[in-house]
Amino acid sequence: MAEVIRMPRLSDTMEEGNIVGWLKKVGDAVSPGDILAEVETDKATMELESFNEGYLLHIGVPEGPIAVEGVIAIIGDKGEDISGLLEQVKAEASAPKAAATPEPAKSAPAAAPMMAHKPTPASTPAPAPAPTASTSASGNKRVKISPLARKMAKDAGIDIWRLQGSGEGGRIIKRDIESAIANGVPTASSGGQAGAAPQMMQSTAIDPAIYGDKPISQMRKVIARRLGESKFSAPHFYLTMEMNMDKMIVARKAINEDAPVRISFNDLIIKASAAALRKHPEINASWLGDKITYHQDINIGVAVAIDEGLMVPVIRNADLKSLTAIKTEIKDLAGKAKSRKISPDEMSGNTFTISNLGMFDIDEFTAIINPPDACILAVGSIAEKPIVKDGEIIIGNIMKVTLSCDHRIVDGAKGAAFLQTLKGLLENPVKIMV
Repeated sequence: MAEVIRMPRLSDTMEEGNIVGWLKKVGDAVSPGDILAEVETDKATMELESFNEGYLLHIGVPEGPIAVEGVIAIIGDKGEDISGLLEQVKAEASAPKAAATPEPAKSAPAAAPMMAHKPTPASTPAPAPAPTASTSASGNKRVKISPLARKMAKDAGIDIWRLQGSGEGGRIIKRDIESAIANGVPTASSGGQAGAAPQMMQSTAIDPAIYGDKPISQMRKVIARRLGESKFSAPHFYLTMEMNMDKMIVARKAINEDAPVRISFNDLIIKASAAALRKHPEINASWLGDKITYHQDINIGVAVAIDEGLMVPVIRNADLKSLTAIKTEIKDLAGKAKSRKISPDEMSGNTFTISNLGMFDIDEFTAIINPPDACILAVGSIAEKPIVKDGEIIIGNIMKVTLSCDHRIVDGAKGAAFLQTLKGLLENPVKIMV
């Protein structure tokens, strides 16, 4: 008997998913564990796994956005008549609209299922958006490629003009890039062309696909919504402090002399912040509307930049972990984030966040609080500057940090006390080891 497959809620903040591409086509046999499609959520691109046995009889959304609980496919016996089921799905999709009319004042919380609010009809789907494509400078050739495959190709340096897509209509999808990487397909910089369009692309070194209007990704939608809510609902105030990193530079050099894992300044800042949070639990807090939660665990979110925006992997119980453990975990999570393989669980539960732009030579900046955290720490670069010490002007290695605070939870004196403790730890790094 045919079964309807609906868009699952793949993260706690997900309201809709975006079908990036299908790995199965109508008529294909499907077994439990098979990957049906690639779905972009607000946090990552994930693979939609089948739990059903049978044949793919219907695809509700070939490509594009669909609300949570929207119908994306029907799986059943080979040749099974699903016309009645399609009519039933169509009726279900239109029914909630009428039911919702008498009660316009009621709205579901963000985390509630979206089935009754923004259903997507499956029987008469809107025409699928045009496949993502690269256009040559001469405009006479196009390469159909999914967004995920494009990113993978860019990261691996794969020349997409040399690939033959295995997706619908010859579209290049994830498995084509994986095959190209495994089989050593020539990269975009390896020389040699396959036609006039690639020659033009390589001679100009400009990809026309970067210009013009582009649809907003699920991640960017959520970033815009959450940070907009944070900035305009949480009353921010900012505290900036200079810290002398002379001793930290010496300590880091000593730590890394014979260490199998090289420790970065960011690792040391995370460890010091965790130790400071343990002494100032009022900073390790969350605003939850009708209550403030002071967390026993210290879970530090670390902002990681990717092409589509920011991801914030979480280092759990950071105060209990060694510098080596913190380094290893950050490297692993950052790699997953950049390849869009990180799970929602690995990006949830943060109680404090750190954003470090020091590696980009940014002296100082202010960051928007990552809700529901009470604070976020913005870390600038370490720069040589003249300072006064023992009545003399000398050169010191100075780093500026700015603490953004939610005034509903943290007052100025509490934020300043936290920074004083953090300063003491960073300027005397031996205290971090205690």
